Amino acid sequence: MNKYQEELQFDKPTKNAGELEKRFLKYHAENPNIYDALVDLARKSRRYRPDRVIGIQMLFEVLRWNYYTSVHTTEEYKFPNAFAAGYSRLIMKQEPDLKGIFRVAKSEFDAE
Repeated sequence: MNKYQEELQFDKPTKNAGELEKRFLKYHAENPNIYDALVDLARKSRRYRPDRVIGIQMLFEVLRWNYYTSVHTTEEYKFPNAFAAGYSRLIMKQEPDLKGIFRVAKSEFDAE
């Protein structure tokens, strides 16, 4: 088990989560800047609206917009929607000040 798997420690994943979780952990390990950017955005939200619960997908869209408007490259950068649930749970687990910030629905990352 690598350090990213230790960080994540989802409860018993559903039968379909195995491959998704592997893909998420690989993406997370290869793109630590995405986690950092999501945490920064979540903290900014918490500062301005401490009483609000937000959706992680909103932060994904902000990242997409920021990348689209500020990075000049021919490569396309991907923020896979399938990983949003993994990021929301990982952030709330790893960042005590952000516990409960995200609205979550049942996901493949959750126990059955």
